[in-house]
Amino acid sequence: MVSKITQQLADFAVNTKFEDLPASIVEETKHVIMEHIGCGLGGLSTDKGKLAAALGKKLGGPPESSILGLGDKVSPSTAALTNGELMITLDYCDNMSFGHDGLFVIPPALAIAESVGASGKDLILATAVGFEISSRLARAARWHTITPEEVRKAISNPPKNKNAHSAFGGTAAAGKLLKLDSERMQHALGIVSRHIGTSLLTGRPSFKSMNKYVVPGWQNTGAVMSALLAEMGYLGETTALDEPKQLDWDPEHITDSLGKSWIFNLQLHYKPYPCCGGFHSNLDCFYNILEQNNLLPEEIEKVKIFGRDVMQAPLNAKKEIEGIYAAQFNQPYNFSLLAHRVRRGVEWVDPDTMHNPAILAFMDKVTFDADPDFIEKAQNERFEDPRVRPGRVEVMARGKLFASEIKFRRGDTFTDLSWTQAEIVSKFQHNAERILTYGKIKRATQVLLDLERINQVSQLISEITL
Repeated sequence: MVSKITQQLADFAVNTKFEDLPASIVEETKHVIMEHIGCGLGGLSTDKGKLAAALGKKLGGPPESSILGLGDKVSPSTAALTNGELMITLDYCDNMSFGHDGLFVIPPALAIAESVGASGKDLILATAVGFEISSRLARAARWHTITPEEVRKAISNPPKNKNAHSAFGGTAAAGKLLKLDSERMQHALGIVSRHIGTSLLTGRPSFKSMNKYVVPGWQNTGAVMSALLAEMGYLGETTALDEPKQLDWDPEHITDSLGKSWIFNLQLHYKPYPCCGGFHSNLDCFYNILEQNNLLPEEIEKVKIFGRDVMQAPLNAKKEIEGIYAAQFNQPYNFSLLAHRVRRGVEWVDPDTMHNPAILAFMDKVTFDADPDFIEKAQNERFEDPRVRPGRVEVMARGKLFASEIKFRRGDTFTDLSWTQAEIVSKFQHNAERILTYGKIKRATQVLLDLERINQVSQLISEITL
């Protein structure tokens, strides 16, 4: 039987209506959009963010879409490039399919929505469709593991090219807003299959640069260009996803119940800390110990982190914090920030924070323990429930041993630790406060919560730019 995955995804993108979205998907999509816009605004106050914005203004183009915070009008592709870079800067956006799908879907959708005068409903619908396509491709590529069998397969045959799948979601979202028909949507998906940005980097990076392991701006530019080219009649490979033998993946997961059930929200994790998500279980354990016992940094003698994690190696445990990603991928540094009660947000990567002698000195107290019993237990728990993210931390303080062990993280939407709307709003408002005025922050919050009620996305843009 000939596979028609590309066509089915195109049909889903084109034919899905706002009324087809479950109420829970509408609400989750609005929250994720708010999350990413807030993180983009926070990123604008960093050196990396300022450089990205400056490049966006330099590239310019037809004044159709806005750079977050600034309001400068540039071309849709330039806006998608710049806003994608702003949103990734703090490493604070939610994780969707064991990756940052939203970074690759929201910037193209937002840029095209403003350019074509789309409504709030249009933006929600296109974004939700993009998320779903991205997550289903992620599942096929073994990034988004839903069943125990999928976890075992992912461990024995690790996935590659993280977030490459998200370019298809971003393209579908942009194409939806451009009102492409099914044939042109297939061409758009085929075109972007040639525009996906993957890294040639092997081994582990030093994190001395300003770019993370992915650069969403480039991929977002490809998504916008692919949709626009298809709109003009440019032809792409309309069977780009139809030959599974050429790819290392499990394609049966892509179209199963497509349009009838939604999976992008099944393992959604809103990040409470602006750093690598691989640290969050351990940070939660440490947070529990600190808050329950009101421990002060000077009272803590030693912190022991349990578990096997590539980020626990000495390479990223050194005390020289040389840049924004060196900070976000250094677990002892992030533990020190919690111990010193540094407010969570852009404050974690402020230059004064990264060079604070007290914070750097505390890092010497943090050690790792690759306890084989805990590692085996943690792996077995994941085999039983793929959503589990185990963590264990022990703290020696006041002559006592304090310990905390968890299975789920704060912000996991499928647990009682799920973030409330109030927490999502609070995070957005804090991220925005260095860029927007108090009045704009309040109005932007309300517009985002009622996004389906606005007639044009420009009403939102006016509140998230100066």
